[in-house]
Amino acid sequence: MDVVIITIVSLAGLGAIAAFILFLASKKFQVFEDPRIDDVEEVLPATNCGGCGFPGCRAFAEALVKADDISSLNCPVGGDETMQKVASILGKEVSKAAPMLAVVRCNGSCSNRPQVNRYQGAESCAVAASLYSGETGCSYGCYGLADCVRACKFDAMYMDKKMGLPVVIEDNCVACGACVDACPKNIIEMRKKGPKGRRIFVSCVNRDKGGVARKSCTVACIGCKKCQKECPFDAITVENNLAYIDYEKCKLCRKCVIVCPTNAIHEINFPPRKKPGAQKADAESVKV
Repeated sequence: MDVVIITIVSLAGLGAIAAFILFLASKKFQVFEDPRIDDVEEVLPATNCGGCGFPGCRAFAEALVKADDISSLNCPVGGDETMQKVASILGKEVSKAAPMLAVVRCNGSCSNRPQVNRYQGAESCAVAASLYSGETGCSYGCYGLADCVRACKFDAMYMDKKMGLPVVIEDNCVACGACVDACPKNIIEMRKKGPKGRRIFVSCVNRDKGGVARKSCTVACIGCKKCQKECPFDAITVENNLAYIDYEKCKLCRKCVIVCPTNAIHEINFPPRKKPGAQKADAESVKV
């Protein structure tokens, strides 16, 4: 009986000592967490999309609280409204960010880019890209296997079966960048949405020389530099046989669109251009 009592007392004593040691350790190694992190996380959209550049909304909230200047940090899903709430909580200033949008820089539809072979494998762009250059003569274009569509958490993309290309639904896109990361060909880019949703971009990423590019896709950029020479704002550069329009410099004058011989430059959400005859008629009506 004495042995049992001694054993119980000994175990209880050891337990108390262990508990005391754990208590001291918890106090010594206690990590203080700023309560504002919870407040900031609460106003974030909780989508954990990674569009902010951090692995989830909690990590983004921690970065916001620790940062002295949050003007360079942005939640693409929550937008300016969310960032203003964050700024109010932290007592910091945040600049208004221009709305961004995913843009598919490939116009190699089934009619523009003839098929030269047939892929029979896993329905994944990433898998196909690791195996070969694609079903057409253009090794830079879209595979059409919808990795970007599956990556989108906001139903902002779908595959156009007739064209064989992904299409962005502007009203749903939150510029999280998931589709950009999912594309192994880097044909999807985040660009400014533009005033009234208007934007101009080169819908091609082919870096082959003009004749080769045109042979594989009838609407490929051939690097002729006509657009670069026409642009009055130095917004266009041509490198590696491919033109690129800087959306920060572009003033949406559309002069480059007119001179492009392959229609590789796209203008989105602009009013229809008036035909030369219609412009002349309008001028005459004004004189009358």
